[in-house]
Order: sequence, then structure tokens, then C-alpha cells
Amino acid sequence: MLVFFNPVKFGITFTLGNLMALGSTAFLIGPQRQVTMMLDPARIYATALYLASIIIALFCALYVRNKLLTLLAIILEFSGLIWYSLSYIPFARTMVSKVFMTCFDTEF
Repeated sequence: MLVFFNPVKFGITFTLGNLMALGSTAFLIGPQRQVTMMLDPARIYATALYLASIIIALFCALYVRNKLLTLLAIILEFSGLIWYSLSYIPFARTMVSKVFMTCFDTEF
């Protein structure tokens, strides 16, 4: 419920949690290997989307302080997190893309 009543506070907390998660994986496998894995050609776009969404969410929550923009930035960040996480599972992004194409394929 914190998302809808105070999305700015939730946006800051959620984004800091995501930054801590990235930091914890860097701690576990080492920062150099983490960056190498993030910049792998198979997941470079997912990494860029995820990191950009983190920056956008922090900007909207800390600087703009608009509830609607922060809520949209949280949704973008969550989507980026899902896509970034799926990039580590073999064939997961392909499967999810095919499922969405099948579900939302409309012919007029």
C-alpha cells in the first residue's frame, strides 16, 4: 500500500534496495566479474535499461518529487529488473517474448 499512498518514499526505498542487491552480487562474485557479466553482449541492453531506470526513479523521487512520475518510474524500474533478471536464465527472455506475442497477438 506504500506504493500508492507515498510512491516517493517507496521509490527511494525500492531503488536503494536494488542498488544494494547489485552491490551484494558484486561482493559475492567480485566487482570485476560482475561488471564483465553485466556488459556481456547477451545482456548489455537489459543492463542499460535497468541502470537507466534506476537513475530515472531516483531522479523522479528525489528531485522532481512528482507522485505520478515516480510511480511510472517504479513500474519502469520493476520491468527493467525483471528483464535484467531474465537475461541470466538461458532462453528465458525468448520464452517470455514468445508468450507475450502469443497472448497479445491480435489480428483485425
